[in-house]
Amino acid sequence: MQTEQETNPVEPRHAPPQVTPPPELPPASPRKAVIIVVLVVVVLAVSGAASMLSRFRSAQALAKETDIVAVETVLVVHPALEKPDEELVLPASLQAYEESPIYARTNGYLLKWYLDIGSQVTKGELLADIDTPEVDQELSQARATRQQAVAQLEIAKISAERWQNLRKTDSVSQQETDTQVSAFQQATANLAAAEANVRRLEELESFKHVYAPFTGVLVRRNVDPGALISAGGAGTELFILAKVDPLRVFTNVPQAYSPAIKDGMPAYITLQEIPGRTFPGTVTRTADAIDPATRTLLTEVDVPNKDGRLLRGSFGEVHFKPKINAAKVTVPVNAMIFRREGAQLAVVGPDNKVELRSITIGRDYGTTLEIVDGVTVDDRIIVNPSDSLENGQRVNVASGSQEGAHS
Repeated sequence: MQTEQETNPVEPRHAPPQVTPPPELPPASPRKAVIIVVLVVVVLAVSGAASMLSRFRSAQALAKETDIVAVETVLVVHPALEKPDEELVLPASLQAYEESPIYARTNGYLLKWYLDIGSQVTKGELLADIDTPEVDQELSQARATRQQAVAQLEIAKISAERWQNLRKTDSVSQQETDTQVSAFQQATANLAAAEANVRRLEELESFKHVYAPFTGVLVRRNVDPGALISAGGAGTELFILAKVDPLRVFTNVPQAYSPAIKDGMPAYITLQEIPGRTFPGTVTRTADAIDPATRTLLTEVDVPNKDGRLLRGSFGEVHFKPKINAAKVTVPVNAMIFRREGAQLAVVGPDNKVELRSITIGRDYGTTLEIVDGVTVDDRIIVNPSDSLENGQRVNVASGSQEGAHS
């Protein structure tokens, strides 16, 4: 029989793994170690510098972008050159040559009026009658008082003459004579006062008839029969009378044209409601002073109006031929700045800095304004300037804005 050892052979044991030790390297020399350390430090320094430079450039780019966004961007245009004027056309107001409110000079009630608005009136024509019962009674009383004064004067005169004759014979004293003479003088003065009072009341009574002070047209009637009338300016004006031939036409001439406006200079008037017709006139006077608020010269043109076609109070245009070549440009009306300093325009200089420039305005064309002084066609004008715009402020000009300039 086979033994147990023969049937179960013993498995051979595995040998443990063999570990190969690393080769022994010779130690680095001190010089080489220093070089390695220096290289590592340099690499770290370069990496840090590159990171800082990248951050610095990013910060610069951000700051630049912030500055660009912070600077206001504006749209600019160039002023358009205006053709030289052959004539100067200005708005004008037509007014009566003479105009006067007519008041009553006495108290009473309106009895009747004879002419209504639009009536042509000649000087001295009766306009209305006023009933003055109180004045009539006062006048009657004054006349009676005058008669009393006349009677007293006659008695005083006779007494004075009698006493003077008696004094010649020493029949009366000098004192008594002087008293009678003084009474005569007093009676004379009383009669003069009574006559003056009568004349005053007669004058007042004559004012019950209201007459036209000059030839013209009635433009207003403010009372009807039965209305209470009070004397003087404290009462209601009865009528307004206007002389409309000729008419005074007033206009304001810009300062740039004022040297060319002379007395006797011809002009003519046009009205929108009468197209194709002109009304000749003549410059009769000017204010001889420039209005500091508007920088204009108030000018009067007298225009004949025999047919009454021109109406008092109308708005029209007066045409001059000033024979002056003033350099004028036009700018959009939305480029204007109105501040305490007056009318201004915001001009962008070559360095993109703003200059607020005072200007002199000529005519108003609605969407554009004529500028006679302050800017030239080469200036860049800001359109729709902000209220916060200041002198010296830097701005960005919008790309392509000048291609859309006013023309």
